[in-house]
Amino acid sequence: MSKSLERGAVAVEFALLAPVLILLLLGIMEFGRAYNVQVSLTNAAREGVRNMAINGSQATARTAAKNAATQLSPALADADIAFSGANCAVGVQMTVTVSYSLSTMTGIAGPFAMTGRGTMLCGG
Repeated sequence: MSKSLERGAVAVEFALLAPVLILLLLGIMEFGRAYNVQVSLTNAAREGVRNMAINGSQATARTAAKNAATQLSPALADADIAFSGANCAVGVQMTVTVSYSLSTMTGIAGPFAMTGRGTMLCGG
């Protein structure tokens, strides 16, 4: 087989595989970003519920959750942070849920609704 035919075959193979490889690369990037956001949401929920269990104040718990997720863009709003109850009496289990809508970098899919949840006993 001549060199020009081999080069042509390599070009055709590359043309067939390039889109698959690019989609794979973009998928890895999107999954990594989504995983990072999920870890941030879970951390924010844990910080919020820990603060709520110690102080019993939803306002300070919201602030703690927001401060734990400063790398999210757009930032968390007050409406994104929900509490399982209004009061945090000693021995009562409190749950904080942080919701977030993740838009994708590529725009191929999404946005994805994501949540982080933290649970702790109050006054513990």
